[in-house]
Amino acid sequence: MVLWCALFFAIGAVGTWGARAYALQRNLIDQPGERRSHDTATPRGGGIAIVLALLIAAVALAWRDASAAPLLIAFGIGLLIVAGIGWWDDHRSLPASWRLAVHALAAVLLAWATLVAFGDGWLAAAAFVAAMVLTNVWNFMDGIDGLAASQAALVASAFAVALPGSAWGLMGWALVAASLGFLPFNFPRARIFLGDVGSGALGFALAALAIVVAGGQDQAAPLVLLPLSAFVIDAGLTLGRRMLRGERWWMAHAQHAYQACARKQRSHVAVTIGYGIWTVLAVLLAARLQSQPLFFMLACVLAWYMSGAFLWWWLQRSSADSECVDQTEWRSQ
Repeated sequence: MVLWCALFFAIGAVGTWGARAYALQRNLIDQPGERRSHDTATPRGGGIAIVLALLIAAVALAWRDASAAPLLIAFGIGLLIVAGIGWWDDHRSLPASWRLAVHALAAVLLAWATLVAFGDGWLAAAAFVAAMVLTNVWNFMDGIDGLAASQAALVASAFAVALPGSAWGLMGWALVAASLGFLPFNFPRARIFLGDVGSGALGFALAALAIVVAGGQDQAAPLVLLPLSAFVIDAGLTLGRRMLRGERWWMAHAQHAYQACARKQRSHVAVTIGYGIWTVLAVLLAARLQSQPLFFMLACVLAWYMSGAFLWWWLQRSSADSECVDQTEWRSQ
């Protein structure tokens, strides 16, 4: 296990270093702007290193474990599809409809492989939804230093612990290690961003892990929602609010709670750590609920999400009030 994690940490670190050199050479740079949360021109596309690590892990594990090979191969192909459209988008901006169509293709592939592996139509439908949602959620939430990669590492570690001794457990640890290899280049101050190639791939990989965990948990399957709650709540409520306002919700923006909080705190580090603490608490709650009755488990998951929704509202409101005060003080000077 130590050698396995060390290998993928090295792939993540060395690959990110190479991706940064490539991005600087090809001028793949994200410029600051009102729809972004950074104030320094920064290379993008570092997530290709994590994608490479996961593809290597998928091939190695499929070779080692024939019983897990069909789902691993389908996952690898889907990951390549999602990362490919993201890599293209990093080089030349693509219409959102193109990206969604490709994400849907990868989601269908994962759903089909889930049906073959588990023989459960409902789980296959959940695989499609999870792949579509998390692929785009991780893309939406990749806006400040260290946030998307650190959340991926925390969530993947929880899923890996839930799959001890299995091929998918090792896949989870490969994702953790590769993300940690990337993080020194992205946190506490970013020298390169994940890019669409990395953020979408992280979401797709976590969707696959979540489905495998849910498929083996029976009544405890709803607990997979807890480690994902920080991103699902923020992205879901922000997207819903933009839709209700009639805004172009598919366009880049800076209205997420994490972005508002980063502006208020004037620090990405504090926000990334805060989201990390929330996810650690969610994972501990999930572990505590493993042996509880289904009704009690569902009630706790619902209460956790309601608490997160209230926190989202409070962060948005307090950040908006702070911005109003700052603008008033600026105008009075």
